[in-house]
Amino acid sequence: MTARFVGVAGLPRAGSTLLCQLLGEHPEIQCEGHSSPLCNSLLATRRFISDDQFFLSQLDVQFDTTYAHLHSAMGGFLRGWYDRCDKPVVVDKNRAWLHCIELLLHLDPEARLLISIRELGQIYGSIESQHQKTILMDFIDHLADYDRFGRADQLFAKEKSIGAPLSSIQAVQDLPQSVKERLFFVKFEDLVSQPEETMSRIYAWLEVSPHTIDPNLLTVRPHESDSHYRHKYLHRQQGSISPPKSHEIPPRIQNRIEQACGWYYEWFYPKSR
Repeated sequence: MTARFVGVAGLPRAGSTLLCQLLGEHPEIQCEGHSSPLCNSLLATRRFISDDQFFLSQLDVQFDTTYAHLHSAMGGFLRGWYDRCDKPVVVDKNRAWLHCIELLLHLDPEARLLISIRELGQIYGSIESQHQKTILMDFIDHLADYDRFGRADQLFAKEKSIGAPLSSIQAVQDLPQSVKERLFFVKFEDLVSQPEETMSRIYAWLEVSPHTIDPNLLTVRPHESDSHYRHKYLHRQQGSISPPKSHEIPPRIQNRIEQACGWYYEWFYPKSR
């Protein structure tokens, strides 16, 4: 049996760890919950093979056959990663899945993607709050020397922690409708305030059996590496769900975020502006 593939992507500090924890509560879903190297491996394979002279030479003389070899091999790698899964659905977490959604669907047209989102000021606030608790350590991309406004500006830069996945979300508007139908956006605010209702909608969209979670009695699994991120982006699981306290964001920073990302608020948070 080949498990149906579901990717988890989205913004940092937007509930992807909690989402994976709740997905893993369903008896028909396998979800390890850690960020996976599968997506990165497929992207690396594409880069490598595109520069390989033997592969390019074969394309010159038998394009269709050679390209079919590549499609079969990369598709086999995708399916083989979870070959030992004995459940109908398998979940793989990596923020890059949305960036390469068309590659994923080329290999597996039935794949689906869950995308975690959150009000952007609170995402910044969560990161800044954790930084203040670990201020003697720098970020992996060396943001500690910036002031708060500068650090916020850097976090939202195109290749940075918030900016990179945010760009992938914005690019959804350019995708064909058939691709958009494979995407489900999960609001952090809904996940923590209405976990049972939110997960019921997700389970239905994934076409698995109805299942009721107990938000006060969750399975706690080992968390993924936090030292890799210098403990600036924690991935801890809890045994119960409770909405976090709202972070107080300086007005200058909040206004800057809303001005720079107006499209995001129009799409997902139109009443909060």
